[in-house]
Amino acid sequence: MATSEYKVTGMTCGHCEMSVREEVGGIAGVESVEVDAQTGRLVVSAATEIDASAVISAVEEAGYSAARV
Repeated sequence: MATSEYKVTGMTCGHCEMSVREEVGGIAGVESVEVDAQTGRLVVSAATEIDASAVISAVEEAGYSAARV
């Protein structure tokens, strides 16, 4: 399993977490998404490596900014 971590900025609440989780979870191959608005931490797990640009685009679609850690 491949795991990647991102720093997300702009999240403030559970609804923010849910928005990011839904967008990133929609990427083909993603098996789990952990997101924490307080720390800005996003962890994406998949069977194979997920392209970082796809994750960042999904986070932006949810209305936030992200960078790979």
